[in-house]
Amino acid sequence: MELRKGERMEEKKRLSVVLEHWIEHNQSHMGEYEKWAQKASALNLEGVQTEIEEAIGKLSLANHHLEKAMKALTSS
Repeated sequence: MELRKGERMEEKKRLSVVLEHWIEHNQSHMGEYEKWAQKASALNLEGVQTEIEEAIGKLSLANHHLEKAMKALTSS
């Protein structure tokens, strides 16, 4: 599907907003996950803590890629 120049710019702007939202959303979740990982640790639930921390790492990696996408978008 070919977009006209004005439509292309509008879609790029929307994509930028969406990427920024996803990054912020993930960061918010990571903070909450960290709290629950600490609670799991306090309850001696090491397996639970480990899995939550693994999820935090995956979300951090996802944000890394979303930030790279944002950079690529702004340089295009």
